Amino acid sequence: MKVRKFLALMAAVLLAAVALVGCGGGGEKASSEDAAKDSDVIKIGVYEPLTGINAAGGEMTLDGIELANKLYPEVLGKKVELVVADNKSEKQEAANAVARLVNEGVDVIIGSYGSSLSMAGGPVAEEAGVPVIGCSPTNPLVTKGNDYYFRVCFIDPFQGTVMANYAVNTLGAKTAAIIQDVQQDYSVGLSKYFEESFKELTGDENAIVAKVNYNTGDKDFSAQLTEVKDKNPDVIFAPGNFTECGILVERARELGIKAPILGGDTWEAKEFLNRVGDLEDIYFSTHFTAEEPVTEVSETFLNEFKKEYPDKQVNAFAALGFDSYLLALDAIERAGSTDHEKIKEELAKTSGFKGATGIITLDENGDATKTAIIKKVEDGKFVYEAKVDPQN
Repeated sequence: MKVRKFLALMAAVLLAAVALVGCGGGGEKASSEDAAKDSDVIKIGVYEPLTGINAAGGEMTLDGIELANKLYPEVLGKKVELVVADNKSEKQEAANAVARLVNEGVDVIIGSYGSSLSMAGGPVAEEAGVPVIGCSPTNPLVTKGNDYYFRVCFIDPFQGTVMANYAVNTLGAKTAAIIQDVQQDYSVGLSKYFEESFKELTGDENAIVAKVNYNTGDKDFSAQLTEVKDKNPDVIFAPGNFTECGILVERARELGIKAPILGGDTWEAKEFLNRVGDLEDIYFSTHFTAEEPVTEVSETFLNEFKKEYPDKQVNAFAALGFDSYLLALDAIERAGSTDHEKIKEELAKTSGFKGATGIITLDENGDATKTAIIKKVEDGKFVYEAKVDPQN
């Protein structure tokens, strides 16, 4: 009797183990083998923040990716399927999202809005040997030391230098204050590069008269702004998330601070504009503008975006998502295969690629060398102000 019970128990355990493998418990290898059998479909994974504090940026990016997929739904004669994972604006969820995409057997991954999220997901993709194309993560550490991570956006050293140049050479600033979100790699990194460039351009080691901090999620910036106001800087540099920065800029004007306020590419969001739309002397760097299309792909993107999303404003993040998808297809086409290593090798060779945001050439780190755009807030709109080439 005991023997029969033991044999029945062992049979149940074995049956459960088989069922687990059949349901995906076999891990990445099983998923990859299943994906390989479906030879008529090429899968492109997308991990973006579709909920949480960065949701607006993720949604804008996904708009561009989905538009590109609609316009260019095939490569190598096969249908391209988007597999989308929400990283919820959280670092651990970003790593989890990449792991889920790997298990889905994707051939290449696109993402993510937010440098911290990309830095969390990158090691997971590298370990699995799956190439990733970043749309807008600008911190240098996203690609540094990771041969599988590439991006179509410029990086913070360039962006920080651009804004310091604009502050000194166009606005005539000799002193500046910095207000940074110490919980965001993006904000801290961009502040660092702005500070270095601003000091070099002014020739004054004391040109930064104040440097104050806040945390993601803060809503009261009175203390930081009061300290800055007392120093009376010519300009304020405050890169950070669009939500906190919208509140910060609005409060600065309420306190009577009249100095021009500068920021980074995350400011290009309707949530930011809704806060500051009637204010003046607000400037930021970005990747694309409808007023200055630079390639025929730019024209295609503009025309098709307006058709697909008539109630939405054309924006840089959608354009970057559009370019990331096109570059993924281009690399797969050049590789003539969905082999991860071959796609990675072709991505690394990218030179003179025509995208909606400009001509993209990837350097030895997988970073894009391209033009930056400066926009300002005027009459409730984002308005083109200037463009800056990498060599300038």
